[in-house]
Amino acid sequence: MLTDLKARTARAKEKDYKLADAGGLYLFVTRTGFKSWRMKYRFGGKEKRLTFGPYPEISLSEARDRRDVARRELREHRDPAVEAIKRKIAGVADREATFESIARRWHGIQEPRWAPVHAADVIRSLERDVFPSLGSLPIRQIDPQLVLATLRKIEGRGSLETAKRTRQRMAAVFVQAISEGICSSNPGDVVKNALQPVRRSGKQPALLQIEELRDLLRAVECSGASPVTKIASRFLALTAVRPGVVRGVRWDELEGIDWEASASLSEAAPIWRIPATRMKLVLDRKDDQAFEHLVPLPPQAVEALCAIRPLTRRMSYVFPSARHHHQPMSENALGYLYNRVGYHGRHVPHGWRAAFSTIMNERAERLNRPSDRAVIDLMLGHVPANKVEGAYNRAAYMTRRAEIAQEWADILTDGVAPASTLLLGPRR
Repeated sequence: MLTDLKARTARAKEKDYKLADAGGLYLFVTRTGFKSWRMKYRFGGKEKRLTFGPYPEISLSEARDRRDVARRELREHRDPAVEAIKRKIAGVADREATFESIARRWHGIQEPRWAPVHAADVIRSLERDVFPSLGSLPIRQIDPQLVLATLRKIEGRGSLETAKRTRQRMAAVFVQAISEGICSSNPGDVVKNALQPVRRSGKQPALLQIEELRDLLRAVECSGASPVTKIASRFLALTAVRPGVVRGVRWDELEGIDWEASASLSEAAPIWRIPATRMKLVLDRKDDQAFEHLVPLPPQAVEALCAIRPLTRRMSYVFPSARHHHQPMSENALGYLYNRVGYHGRHVPHGWRAAFSTIMNERAERLNRPSDRAVIDLMLGHVPANKVEGAYNRAAYMTRRAEIAQEWADILTDGVAPASTLLLGPRR
């Protein structure tokens, strides 16, 4: 048997030669002095040869380990040369089957089932929070510790709900890989109970007094936030539509607005026609035009749109992302802004819906207008279970809805600066 000393001191000769070890293993030394480990064996009645790699990069002990693996494969009636090719192919497949490649394939399969805004949110969250650390790794090599470390970074910035959703999406990607035979375990599921719990208070925090709401608008609009974010906040407040729908509003959804003049000069009443695909509906209603949502736009809302139009009219979205103009504003932009100006735990973007509902229902009761309650529900997109009734009411109450929208806008913006001032820098 060879020793490491013999292998190290072997010198080049006039011809190539071998230094035998045991079990078919030998060190092959060329005339130039290059040394490599090889193994001679027989399979299927033929003499064959394996090359393990150069010496001293491959040590004697490692060469013996590889020889032992090959001999075990021979005992199992498998050709070591063929098995080596399989391992090489598997290694290439591993490098190609990265987390990002599988995640994008999973997203492409699921995308037709989702609303466009949700589909964009899903891939953007993975691009922002997962791909930078795990995207280039073979998915087979990702373990629970790596998954948890990625999620801890999200938790570290206080985004517990985002961490929870990201874990769910990562787990779905691993399920995709398992179904394709690429990996056999789901570390996204393993870490589920290791995440910090999301504490829910039942209702999302919302201010319900009109003067407090005006103070919130002023605080946001005096901040150093971008004009796009400030005007998105005001438009959200005026329409009381779900924040995710407001973020995704496109210019071609807005009707009846004379962009060269003002809302009052437009012949048609300004409305925002939200496709059913972007509303929070059960899946079988998302392709039904009867369930598109119509939002009457008071002059204050049109004023906000006219203010932002010079900045974003060449883009599809009214409120585009600051980094990627072909994508809508980040889902956290408004929430982070409200936190920065002192409203953490007091009011969230979704809170405008509760504020509108509470204040306008109380006003209807005070003015003895009980029928307004059903109209306010429709304005919030609360579609009745009866499909025909939902379509009928939506058409029948548009005049009253426009009147309520105008009352809300007048109350909310009393004493608040014009939207055009939001294009300027921070106000003191």
